[in-house]
Amino acid sequence: MKLPRLSRRRFLTAALLAASALGVDAKWVEPTWLKTRFLRLGSGQRACRFIHLTDIHHKGDRKYLETVVRRINSLAPDFVCFTGDLIEESKYLDEVLAILSDIRTPIYGVPGNHDYWSRVSFAPIHKCFQATGGAWLLDEQRIVSAGKINLIGITCKRTPQPALTLDPARKNILLMHYPAWVKRLGRQKFDLMLAGHSHGGQVRIPFYGPVVVPFGVDEYDLGWFSTPNGPLYVNPGIGYIYVYNFRFNCRPEITVIEV
Repeated sequence: MKLPRLSRRRFLTAALLAASALGVDAKWVEPTWLKTRFLRLGSGQRACRFIHLTDIHHKGDRKYLETVVRRINSLAPDFVCFTGDLIEESKYLDEVLAILSDIRTPIYGVPGNHDYWSRVSFAPIHKCFQATGGAWLLDEQRIVSAGKINLIGITCKRTPQPALTLDPARKNILLMHYPAWVKRLGRQKFDLMLAGHSHGGQVRIPFYGPVVVPFGVDEYDLGWFSTPNGPLYVNPGIGYIYVYNFRFNCRPEITVIEV
């Protein structure tokens, strides 16, 4: 059967319509089309269930962030892990902390590069996270989830500190902002490492991957990676960088993880 020949005009019209649809998706649909991803690490008895949240980059979209918080509360995790970049500008700090304070479970987090670049005092962030029962971890660790988890948080301003100790009697989970810093951990091996920063590239071409990623990512742009230091999960984040408010094939995500 001979197929009808497509005229040049019809081809250009179809191409224009497809490009327009993709543009609408990237600008108006995906940036706030929140995904909930469920992951399970290991096959034994479950130690805990928590949520990985990262790269909020709050710029005043209160309604969107409140939707994220409601989603988190509806999932009733044991705790929340945040891996950096609350804001880009100091004027949004009070609002983002007020919204996050409605999370009904402990929040443990580490700073990202934009948290440093905004030049805010970390004291209000400490206070907010502590009020939830969690902590703002600056090269520190906490025993959480009824003693089952050794949660370690490192900053992104200096090489990870060797003084942070792993506990063989517990699951050791590391929070960091830059995924590529997995290469700076020496011989330490973790049960799980969580990172953000990459945003998954925000725009991902099928069968190719991200168009561009920021520094501190290397090959660890999105998802699960097996490394010499243990399994690493890189979350695509919630927000966007500066004015680049678009996503394609890379929806914002909160990740529910069982270990």
